[in-house]
Formats: sequence, structure tokens, C-alpha cells
Amino acid sequence: MSITELDTPNPIVGSGTHRYEIINDWAKLPDDWDLAEVAGIGVDSRDNIHVFTRGNHPIIVFDRDGNVQRSWGHGLFVRPHALRFAPDDTVFVTDEQDHTVRKFSLDGKLLMQLGERGKPSPFMSGRPFCRCCDTALAPNGDILVADGYSNSRVHRYSPDGKLLMSWGETGSGPGQFNVVHNILCDADGWIYVADRENHRIQIFDQKGRYETEWRNLHRPCGLWMPPGSRQCCYVGELGPAIRTNRNFPNLGPRVSILGPNGELLARIGADRPGVGPDQFLGPHGLATDSRGDLYVGEVPLSQWAPYFDDPPPPGLRCLRKLRRLPAE
Repeated sequence: MSITELDTPNPIVGSGTHRYEIINDWAKLPDDWDLAEVAGIGVDSRDNIHVFTRGNHPIIVFDRDGNVQRSWGHGLFVRPHALRFAPDDTVFVTDEQDHTVRKFSLDGKLLMQLGERGKPSPFMSGRPFCRCCDTALAPNGDILVADGYSNSRVHRYSPDGKLLMSWGETGSGPGQFNVVHNILCDADGWIYVADRENHRIQIFDQKGRYETEWRNLHRPCGLWMPPGSRQCCYVGELGPAIRTNRNFPNLGPRVSILGPNGELLARIGADRPGVGPDQFLGPHGLATDSRGDLYVGEVPLSQWAPYFDDPPPPGLRCLRKLRRLPAE
């Protein structure tokens, strides 16, 4: 498979009420800054976009036009994995290889820590944390953690950090997981879990009881649902994980938009991975702003090897904006 950067204007993608203009060069970085990969992304109450990177500036804050406002977090993180905002503009960051979830103020002051830095629980013990992946907030302020790369658990904490309950085990049945990757909670308290390698999103009630699942997905990775009443769910899907099917079309990587009952509303991205203007390599973090514009962070270096034989080129794109357009 060959990949070439196409000389085309910003492509228009999506369908119906979910049409977007992909702005590939949105982020205006200083010459000596490096994103490397964007593992997490979030939007604060002022529509500033906060990206959690694996580069030399861990958390970078942009305005809506892509101008850098500030950065922070230098030396604080081992392997960034997810970033989520609370309604009060505090920010939760999940560090996979530090085995912690930390809560910060907007200016980077540490307010809470879950887990012990650099000290994972035993592999598949069910105890927090062993390579945790993501964090979500319930309507009452409880904290939900997807503990997914070396555990198969969801943990629920009180707002002050007390462990309340955990559920899940390895497997493919209801309530079982094969990489608990991302997690979110809607305004009614339903909990959505990206059960990545089982190719589904499982939905649970507030007690961790299985309700249903959504399929028609390929390795769902990133999850985002706008705040407020349940509207739609944005899903970043990874492409083939093995070389046997790396050339198969229509498996991603891509962004899918699902309705309140899991119905497919739109699908964004070409049918194969690449660096073209409408192609993705590894959509990992998603968020929308108050105008409905969508921001996508990618982890292209992590996803390169299953797709291509050659080494990855420098400067792979890992952050873009999709500007919302009027419905057709």
C-alpha cells in the first residue's frame, strides 16, 4: 500500500446533519515543538482545546483558531493516554504507564490522585490500577476509571477518591472485556465502555449491570458524547490490528457518529489508513466545542506497524479540527 499526501483543498466529509470540513493544518505550533502523538483531548467552558501529547510539551492549550495559549505538565507524565474535563473546568488525566489518574486545575495544580505512581497492581488482579486507560464523570460527581490494558475492570470512585465498586473480567460475554479502552457517562448515568478488542461498546447502569451493547464497529477506541441530554456518540475506531487484513477496506481507522440508540448517523474517513487529507491512522481522543466543531487526536506512530512495511516518516499528523457545516 502506498501513501501520498494529496494536493486537495480541505475535504468535506460526513452526511446529513453531521457534515464537516476537515482542517488538517489547524494547530499552529512553534517550530521547535513536537506533538508526537495526541492521546487525549478536551474542551473547556471557554472553548479552549487542551491536548494531551506524547511530545515535548505534554499538555498544550489552543484557542479555536489553533493558536497556542500555553503549555504545562513537563516532567509529570510517563505515557499520556486520556484527558477529560469536569463541569467545573478541572481536568482529569490518565497516565497508562504511571498507573494513575490525576485531577488538576486549569493552571496545572494537582488536586487529587488515584493510584500510586509507578506501582501497578498485579496483572489481571482486578485491583486498581494496571495500565489504566480513561476516566469519566457520573452526574453525581463519581469518578469512573477504565482499567484496561492489563486489567479488565471498571472502577467507580466517590468524588473524594474512595473506591466504591469494581466490575468486569476478561472475556467476550456481557460484562466481560477485552481491553477496556475508553469510558464515558451520559446525563442519565448510563455508562458506555469501549470494549475495544471485542469490537463493541457495552452500556451499563450506575451499579455496573449490563444493559445492552452497540456493534457495527471495528476496534472502538476513543469515545465522546457532548454534555447534556443524550444526543449522539462520537467513536474513534482503529483499523486492522494484524497484517493479515491490513489491506481490507471499510475497517477503519475512522470516526463514526452514532445516534442515541447506537444507530449509525455518519462515518468519517477513507476506507483505508493513510496520510491523505481525509484519512486517519489512529483516532484516539475526541471532543466537540460549543459550536459542534470536532477535534480529533491521533496516535499514528503506535498504529503504523500493522499497516505499512516502511518505517514511519517524521511529522505524522496527529491533530486536526473538523468544522461543523450546515446540514445538506
